[in-house]
Amino acid sequence: MNPIVLKEKISEFLKEDLGFGDLSVAFLPGGTPLSGSFIAKQSGIICGQEIPQATYDLLGHATYKPRIPEGAPVKAGDIIGTVSGTAQTLLSGERVTLNLIQRMSGIATQTTHFVKLLDDATIRITDTRKTAPGLRLFDKYAVSVGGGFNHRFDLTGGIMLKDNHIALAGGVTQALAAVKRHVGPLTPVEVEVETEEELRQAVAGGANVIMFDNQNPETIKQWRQLVPKTIKVEASGGITAESISTFKGCGADFISIGNLTNDVTPLDISFLVAGAVKS
Repeated sequence: MNPIVLKEKISEFLKEDLGFGDLSVAFLPGGTPLSGSFIAKQSGIICGQEIPQATYDLLGHATYKPRIPEGAPVKAGDIIGTVSGTAQTLLSGERVTLNLIQRMSGIATQTTHFVKLLDDATIRITDTRKTAPGLRLFDKYAVSVGGGFNHRFDLTGGIMLKDNHIALAGGVTQALAAVKRHVGPLTPVEVEVETEEELRQAVAGGANVIMFDNQNPETIKQWRQLVPKTIKVEASGGITAESISTFKGCGADFISIGNLTNDVTPLDISFLVAGAVKS
């Protein structure tokens, strides 16, 4: 992750959490040297090993040492990393650090799960812009760590003409013609289609990517035959862990899944300083 943006974001999160200061530590010996461990409480894929040190650097003095590589599997009881520093730094940064690592690891774990269920190296699983506001950098990074790929990061990352844009323009042909008059050669244009006629218009209009929205695998296979190999095909819409395996061999180049980042179950991770006992 971009270290400048990473620290800017974490600084925002710390400001939100600390307010006027950490009252829980304010009346205790905050300068006391401590060591601690981040411990996985369930199996999954670890993501966010940059987060602890970036957080501590903003708070004071502490040194984090990862014990498990980024993107590696962990099981319950594994020590993810260890840290040593002042009590103030370790305890004041605990919640922000855990929140981010747990969320990112949950996304990476879910992405890996989807990739394994699909079991098709010819199709890339991508995320969407369905990310938590303010957390897109972390969410999309976690998808890539989990073996997925990133769709556009924002509205300037490419043109995507969806149903509302098409309705605004008066149809697929009109929408494509309107944007093609203004975009440069390096700006990709993607069109969402829901019917075979819209698909034919998207091909004729020179779309770079065509999204087959809410179509079953058999329809995707049939429609793929109408698309030149120079145009990429994306499948999207309501694809779940229960249905993803049926899309194996469907012919799509990409399958985008909003729930990679929109329906997140954080990986359970705890932080304990030496001498603390967790029930």
